[in-house]
Amino acid sequence: MASAIRVKAGKLEVGGGAPVSVQSMTNTDSRDREATLRQILDLAACGCELVRVSVFDEICAENVRYLVDHSPVPLSADIHFDHRLAIRSVENGIHCLRINPGNIGSAEKVRMVADCLKAHRIPVRIGVNSGSLEKEILNKYGRVTAQGLVESALGHAALLEKEGFRDIILSMKSSSVPMTVEAYRIAARKCDYPLHVGVTEAGLPGAGTVKSAIGIGALLLDGIGDTIRVSLTGDPREEVRAALDILRALEIRRGFRLVACPTCGRTRLDTPAIARRVEEAFKDEKKDITVAVMGCVVNGPGEAGEAQVALCGGDGCGALYIEGKYVRKLTGDVAGEFIEAVRSYLDDIR
Repeated sequence: MASAIRVKAGKLEVGGGAPVSVQSMTNTDSRDREATLRQILDLAACGCELVRVSVFDEICAENVRYLVDHSPVPLSADIHFDHRLAIRSVENGIHCLRINPGNIGSAEKVRMVADCLKAHRIPVRIGVNSGSLEKEILNKYGRVTAQGLVESALGHAALLEKEGFRDIILSMKSSSVPMTVEAYRIAARKCDYPLHVGVTEAGLPGAGTVKSAIGIGALLLDGIGDTIRVSLTGDPREEVRAALDILRALEIRRGFRLVACPTCGRTRLDTPAIARRVEEAFKDEKKDITVAVMGCVVNGPGEAGEAQVALCGGDGCGALYIEGKYVRKLTGDVAGEFIEAVRSYLDDIR
């Protein structure tokens, strides 16, 4: 069910069989270009491949040029209501727009935006959320529905199609996981456009991460979705890390993977504390590696055989395994010694 259409946002390809990409959005005031750029750089360092920036006035639109010139990843401008800001952002080098043509204004204004996009070969993401449905669609279905979300998105797309523009990415998100999944499944049957997948307004890290993982994961396992965003309240870097965790869990993306046992009464080592320190130490590691932290000898040696670097817990100590082979006993600061062993292994394979 992968989308047949492929678009390009700068160097990033979306849809048409391209790898699933990770997006996030800055939450700085876009009029402060230095603060916004710092956050873009932080997101890129975490593994974000496209960053969206709010463009809500002329100062933001003028800052697009500076941000584009200094960003290591493609940028998308998030614009509502004002077609002039969309055109100005494109002229200043933005790599993608996020708009809903239906709230841009008259047919002439939509035509002006479409002509500008075609001239600069810039794609558009049409983003429909459960909180932004048109009154006509709400009245038709009586409430927010998956069918209504898709109808709204395709209606917005039709406005651009009428102007001969088809470099379109669609999203139709709800804060309800079942509704989100249903909407994307309907959209995948109805169109060939690339789909930007996510559960909107999922909440704080923790419960919000779970909601996002269920919704995004269900769709990706169905082969639906070309680019993803995990929408969490707070530091956007947490969105990127969660998105990468989802892709690694689905074995779509390689990278650092931590295997840790749930512990039981046999455990004589503080396995949860060690696992947390290991996870924190390598949270932004991009090298493909599996690391295991196991609490006892029941599953420890077996998991060690599946991991590049593994710790098998003993009574206040641990056994270090490299590539499934026992290396040495770890005592004292077991977590610190194990982290150093992982770093040494990574240095050897870089």
